[in-house]
Amino acid sequence: MAGIKRDSSGADEEKGGPLQDVELSDEDAKKLTACRNPLPGLNWPLVSSFNASLVDAAYAKRREIVKSIPKFWPVALMNNEMVAVHIQHSADQLALSYLEDLWVERDKAEPRCYTIEFYFKENPYFSDSVLKKEYKYVPPPAAADETPDEDGITESSLDFSWQRDVSISAIKINWKDDSKNLTKLYPREKDEDDDIPADPGSFFNYFEHEEDSFETGMVIANEIFPEAIEYFLGTAEGQEDDSEDEDSEDDDAEEIDLEKPRTKKRKV
Repeated sequence: MAGIKRDSSGADEEKGGPLQDVELSDEDAKKLTACRNPLPGLNWPLVSSFNASLVDAAYAKRREIVKSIPKFWPVALMNNEMVAVHIQHSADQLALSYLEDLWVERDKAEPRCYTIEFYFKENPYFSDSVLKKEYKYVPPPAAADETPDEDGITESSLDFSWQRDVSISAIKINWKDDSKNLTKLYPREKDEDDDIPADPGSFFNYFEHEEDSFETGMVIANEIFPEAIEYFLGTAEGQEDDSEDEDSEDDDAEEIDLEKPRTKKRKV
């Protein structure tokens, strides 16, 4: 799990990898507190009944704030165990350390579908500044003749099936050379007796394969993106502290203790 610590003079250099012991200043901590969890409990299947512009505005405001936090999105991704298991190679972590922005663009007609956009700084691995993964809604033929009700709901939307109605894209990453081509160095290994790969290989296989066998996109779009600040801080709902040494009264504290990383486990 990626760790967060408060900035302090004379602090040691980062140890244990590019996403360990990321420093967070007091000023940045205040910014995050002010915009954390802007839309709690948002139900995407019902979002058509909301004002979509307000939804976009809430996340756009947060977007500008977190852009100024070093390694915000790489740390948030690493603090989700279902995603982190695919970012175990140090080369993947180094490549992701250049990630400066992440955005989820929802399909206005079917908000359960989306495009995930990873924005990268100039880096030694690939020339692309944006890597995208699209989960495109393919409506059934009957949907063309349907009239939405007053809440924007149609029969097809009620009968929505992820396996049937969603087409997942793949892209070709423009690697700078073979020595930096992580999907070639760490390929996805198939299991002949199972649809799930025996070895997911590099995290960047996620972009170059149509199949999202591990439902990484769902986790990013529906869990990490809405609660990005909580994941960055390691306090996302559904995770619990491993440490048995902390005082129980600390659980009720209003201030988040960022002095040392807190290892979390996902409830399943």
